[in-house]
Amino acid sequence: MSRTSLPATLKLGFLGAGQLARMSALEAFRFGIQVAVFSDRTENEPVQFMTPYSTSGSFDSVDDMVEFAKGCDVITLENEFISSDILKEVRDKSGTPIYPSPETFALIENKLIEKQTFEDAGIPVTPYSLIKDELDLKDFGEEHGWPYLLKSSKGGYDGYGNETVKNLESAKEAFDNLGGNAGQDIIAEAFVDFTNELAVQVARNETGIAVYPCCETVQEDHICVAVLSPAPVDSHFQERAQELAVKAMEAIDAKGIIAFEFFLTEDGEILLNESAPRPHNSGHYTIEGAVASQFENHVRAVLDLPLGSTKLNKPAVAMINLLGTHKRPAETDHIKEALETENGHLHVYGKIDSKVGRKMAHYTLLGDNLEETYKTAMHVTRNIEI
Repeated sequence: MSRTSLPATLKLGFLGAGQLARMSALEAFRFGIQVAVFSDRTENEPVQFMTPYSTSGSFDSVDDMVEFAKGCDVITLENEFISSDILKEVRDKSGTPIYPSPETFALIENKLIEKQTFEDAGIPVTPYSLIKDELDLKDFGEEHGWPYLLKSSKGGYDGYGNETVKNLESAKEAFDNLGGNAGQDIIAEAFVDFTNELAVQVARNETGIAVYPCCETVQEDHICVAVLSPAPVDSHFQERAQELAVKAMEAIDAKGIIAFEFFLTEDGEILLNESAPRPHNSGHYTIEGAVASQFENHVRAVLDLPLGSTKLNKPAVAMINLLGTHKRPAETDHIKEALETENGHLHVYGKIDSKVGRKMAHYTLLGDNLEETYKTAMHVTRNIEI
């Protein structure tokens, strides 16, 4: 049922206190909503500077999170590192709703379950297999070819928890490195001959569904370095990715915002690769690029508010991820050219310490031609150091 008013005391709680919660919190503040955050980190996190309602604890502790949840009207997720069983217990003991729900989260909470869920729903996925021993490693390579990818089933991101294996010896070493010999579920994924990596963000609640344009993610070393919207592929492929994203959203009966990542193969097939039960790096461009950003629709969706428009504000949007370039206290240098560029927007996440490769900020540029907009965005951010 759609919410028709916003009490000044309404409090939205985030499990996780990084930049995704920070950008969502900024949208919540626009609506006069109070924000509370639960952090499992020892360091100060980006949202903790923004609200007096900050709690520290463990994602493994039901008691810690129940106490936090009791002070909130609704809880939502910033990451997927929590067990669905723990989330369900937190919800049931606190009486505070959690969205996406623990039942939705249980269907995608690790990469093996996620693949099975979407495959069972008739959605094409990348070829995969659960790996239990050396024989499985060998068999997968013989069936799907070398190299292939080994992934920890839970907790991997930005290249962490993933290893490319080129032969049986490297596969055995990676299996051990990823925790396979210590009981961690490891899955193998075949390398797919793809032309583009695509993404679609979808918001959904009882009021309806909001589907963002299909965008392209540009990857280097398993880290997204840029996002282009709309994706520079035929409109047929864009629409197919959006259709599959909606089908996946309905398959897990999700409330909130979910991001879906796809491969467009050389033979024109769209394969679902991964999902994320939260705002996603691929959707940062929507802050200025769309009428209502993914973060605004995240807040709207979990609070039963009518969803906002996902239309682009300009024909072309390019977003550049700005990664840490030094191991040092964070300081964003050489930003003058980027800030002076019309329709350019710099977002710095407020992380105290920088390290090489860490996502520290992003830059979005709006324009009329995608190729030119991307080229300009790359040029004006080329010297930025963090």
